Amino acid sequence: MENFKMIAKTFFGFEEILAKELTMLGAQDVEQGVRMVSFKGDKGFMYKANLSLRTALKILKPIYFFKARDEQSLYKGIRGTNWSKYINANQTFVIDATVHSEYFNHSEFVSQKCKDAIVDQFRERTGQRPSIDKAFPDLRINIHIDKDQVSVALDTSGNSLHQRGYRTATNIAPINEVLAAGILLLSGWDGQTDFLDPMCGSGTFLAEAAMIACNIPANINRKEFAFEKWNDWDNNLFDSIQDSLLKRVREFHYTIKGYDKAPSAVQKAKDNVKNANLDEYIKIEEKNFFDTEKTSEGKLHIVFNPPYDERLDIHMEEFYKNIGDTLKKNYPGTNAWFITANLEALKYVGLKPSRKIKLFNASLEARLVKYEMYEGSKRTKFQTVPDGGAE
Repeated sequence: MENFKMIAKTFFGFEEILAKELTMLGAQDVEQGVRMVSFKGDKGFMYKANLSLRTALKILKPIYFFKARDEQSLYKGIRGTNWSKYINANQTFVIDATVHSEYFNHSEFVSQKCKDAIVDQFRERTGQRPSIDKAFPDLRINIHIDKDQVSVALDTSGNSLHQRGYRTATNIAPINEVLAAGILLLSGWDGQTDFLDPMCGSGTFLAEAAMIACNIPANINRKEFAFEKWNDWDNNLFDSIQDSLLKRVREFHYTIKGYDKAPSAVQKAKDNVKNANLDEYIKIEEKNFFDTEKTSEGKLHIVFNPPYDERLDIHMEEFYKNIGDTLKKNYPGTNAWFITANLEALKYVGLKPSRKIKLFNASLEARLVKYEMYEGSKRTKFQTVPDGGAE
């Protein structure tokens, strides 16, 4: 099978870890961009990447490029390719367009113009036309316009790859699965210590942490990928790749725990973890983090997404002070990471972060922060910030 170029889309700040994931999977010509990584592989690798990648949102397969500065040249360019290679008149398609151009203002207009070009080509050649299906199309086409450069790609994934297939129950502010996996990888989580999410919500960090620890493919629970409807879909190849990935699953010899003070959240988290077939690795308890202490010997890895006051009713200053106090007093020998979109709140934690990483949680600029809790006096000596101030 011949290699071709693909583009994996991701979140800001995850480009390097996605490139590392791709390299470790066996991708060729891996190059980082902004919110994307390009690479080369064959059809089997396309299947493998969709199944395996933890920090990719979508994987696109570019099919051609052209220049356009007005609707006529856009229409002509789209109509210039032979769409019968990818779809027939009885099938359905949809177009997703993103536009960063002085020549085109609206992505909806671009989508409509491209749709017209494809439909007109079929109508002229066959007298029939494929239909639009936004929910379950046979072919999902991605149009990206940057200035006058038009990139046409096939969407190999379909729905965003954060839709792993295990999370059916969510809370008020659930964290995106790809964001959770990327945060875990940025934090250095590798399954070689105990793990705790002290505010686990619907259990996303717990599930993603277990899959990383056990080397379980990220999208093994997913119901379908877009490429399964393509003309060249190879079911036997897909099954063999899936089987080979599952043979690489490894044992996990530590504990993964989740706490939440809300009974409803605990039940949702248990349901989601069970859906992911991960309940043998994860224990979830109804507890208020501020009333807990470290229960295990040795190092503990904590990662969590504390509530932020845009969506949830908390007293910010007191809440973040309690986070710092609980970590400082009750969790020696711990690396604690959390993400917050409330940058002002960090100064109330009262501890000096050893790392700060800029990310985005949905559209909100956020920080992923790390606090190192040492054993004994070193913890107090070096970590506390006087008067609860910022670093």
